[in-house]
Amino acid sequence: MNREQFQTLLQFFKALADESRLKILGILANQECSVEELAALMQLKEPTVSHHLAKLRELNLVTMRPEGNSRIYQLDSEVLQRISKEIFTTEQLASVIEDVDTEAWESKVLKNYLEIEQTSTAMVQRLKEIPASRKKRLVILKWLANKFESGVNYSEHDVNDILKTYHPDYATLRRELIGYHLMQRDNGVYWRVTEA
Repeated sequence: MNREQFQTLLQFFKALADESRLKILGILANQECSVEELAALMQLKEPTVSHHLAKLRELNLVTMRPEGNSRIYQLDSEVLQRISKEIFTTEQLASVIEDVDTEAWESKVLKNYLEIEQTSTAMVQRLKEIPASRKKRLVILKWLANKFESGVNYSEHDVNDILKTYHPDYATLRRELIGYHLMQRDNGVYWRVTEA
């Protein structure tokens, strides 16, 4: 989503975050109205209605045409549909987070569940505990799956030895790696599943 689209999205939500503006749009979706009519329908003062209409006109959601001494307002449904098609797509909304560190949460989980242990030969990261939360457990299991090389077959004994390095309950971790489809097993042979 480019900067201009992001600003439009922000203005759209700011404008519609007001109950009166939403009601005005609802009324104008059904009929054209003057400021005087809208004020009477909503039991608001005319200057207040004019202020709300100005905010909606900034987004081009509302159009105005003169009629005698009055100004008649209506919803511009084409603009509403265009905004919907251009900005309210799954892809566009997902792109709002392009500058957000999507791995920050995973890094936090790893930091909370891993500890560094000094062995006689090296420093080893070990798992403090297996997370109870499925989402956190998946982060840990993905981390563990990366300890296995892609394209290499491992015996159950080899898998156990690798997992023991990180946590004593290697059997649970082995089952979980299979259960979360991060590893596969066939006749006692294990291999890491690589993402397509």
